[in-house]
Amino acid sequence: MRIIIVGATGTIGKHVASSLEKNHEIIRVGSRSGDIQADITSLESIENLFRQVSSFDALICTAGDAYFGPWKTMTDREFRRGIDSKLMGQVNLVLTGQNYINPKGSFTLTSGVLTQDPVLSGANPSAANGAIEAFVRAAAIELGNGVRINAVSPTVVEDAPEYFSYFPGHIPVTMKQVTYGYQKSVLGAGTGQVIKVN
Repeated sequence: MRIIIVGATGTIGKHVASSLEKNHEIIRVGSRSGDIQADITSLESIENLFRQVSSFDALICTAGDAYFGPWKTMTDREFRRGIDSKLMGQVNLVLTGQNYINPKGSFTLTSGVLTQDPVLSGANPSAANGAIEAFVRAAAIELGNGVRINAVSPTVVEDAPEYFSYFPGHIPVTMKQVTYGYQKSVLGAGTGQVIKVN
């Protein structure tokens, strides 16, 4: 398969790419590195990405920024970080990518445990994650040509200790567990699913 991985140079993305590259053609996309550079907050950049790649069989997105900060001082601008990047960045990859994806292809987006298990200072990623999961369920019943869509929802990962303090009591998952979640979405047959890794 020809698989686009957006966020392929990030903490999760690089492991997902390594787990799939032996048997598939991987196109690594990053904001500043990779085979192609793209800014998922820009529709023009997303369109340019797909024009460069042309047809593909699967897209995985492990990219998307969100704001961690106290509720009492949160501003509209800070809250929009997760909406513009993690939510709309991923939504627009699907809305534009559906015009380029091969029949029976798949989209795999990334949400997270904060959808159902919020933490202090995590209102913005919680909101973005919940919207992503709702979008996946809704898009699954309308995508044509047998195209599937799922979300992988990991908890905090072992390779990101800088986030441990935001997740008190959460047991970090291994990268092997996380990559299996993405493999299940891409190589399996399910659609409209939220694949939890926690």
